[in-house]
Amino acid sequence: MDTSVPILVDTKPSSPSHQLGWLLENPLVAALSDTLSTISSRRDALGLTNPGTVEMVSREVQKDVLLTNHMFSGMRADLTKSFSVSPLFQLSHSFAMGAQNLPPYTLSTLFGNSQTFMQANVDNEGQLNGRFNYRWTPQFVSKMSAQVSSGPGQSVFTMENDYTGKDFSFSLKSYNPSLLDGGLTGIFIGSYLQAVTPRLSLGLETVWQRPSGAVGPETSMSYVARYATKEWIATAHLQGQGALQATYWRKVAERLDAGVECQLALAPGPGGGMMGGAPRKEGITTVGAKYEFRHSTFRAQLDSAGKLGCVLEKRVAPAVTLTFAGDMDHFKNQAKVGVAVSIEAGGEELMEHQEMTQAAVPPPF
Repeated sequence: MDTSVPILVDTKPSSPSHQLGWLLENPLVAALSDTLSTISSRRDALGLTNPGTVEMVSREVQKDVLLTNHMFSGMRADLTKSFSVSPLFQLSHSFAMGAQNLPPYTLSTLFGNSQTFMQANVDNEGQLNGRFNYRWTPQFVSKMSAQVSSGPGQSVFTMENDYTGKDFSFSLKSYNPSLLDGGLTGIFIGSYLQAVTPRLSLGLETVWQRPSGAVGPETSMSYVARYATKEWIATAHLQGQGALQATYWRKVAERLDAGVECQLALAPGPGGGMMGGAPRKEGITTVGAKYEFRHSTFRAQLDSAGKLGCVLEKRVAPAVTLTFAGDMDHFKNQAKVGVAVSIEAGGEELMEHQEMTQAAVPPPF
């Protein structure tokens, strides 16, 4: 009589976690995992939020208060037809007369939803511009843009990838990348911005460029800092060439914002080159303010070079906006004036829906 005990053999394949158990039990890996977990828990305890991107570190002053993106001259008219809001689909015609850097006529179309954004425009001279953004995840967005022109050296192609973390942002851009000129050519920019405390954010930006295969590459690095409170924001940007840019934004009142921008750079001395004189300092300071009325917005700025400018945007009807711009250079005795009208056409239901959803989160523009 056979009294031996049968031996049971497990024929099920072992799981990947069981196969990697020897790696997870390694003392070095365990110590590294504990360190990362401790750092993550401390970052969560600080209550850090996303600080934005390096490119938009001074957005409150440069994009909102000052007139860099709002000033124009001559006459302009924009006619926009909205076919739907969700998804967003628009077609617009733009006319310009006496305006600098603006073609007489431009046809534009736009499409966007929560995941995709596409925009294209063509002017009367045949120059074509297009943009395409795609949101892979709530944190990761890829962007592409192209400009096709008949002029030599005016066509541009760019690629960009942005990742937005819980308390940091990373971006990688490339301008006209190519491998057809005896090696890698183009301009590549990488930036990283990290929230250190709930108010302080630090970051850096690296630029690698090589215009052609016949010349060697050039690199530079710049550093940025941003300190934000509920009432004021201060930023600093130190570039690799020695240029310094600093901004200060403050909420003066409920409808009044004020901002200051200072730019300081070192220019070659008389004679230039290595045998030239000592470098001289060049700088300019701009002070601006923005006041929001019930149906209009007024912006004004004055810089240390004696240039005064102002822009008034007035919504005279739910679908009609008038814009008046003026710029006067006291030292050069020059003045510019601009007038623009913008008309948005759409059905009553579409306009009501647009007003109700205007505060919603926009597509990945």
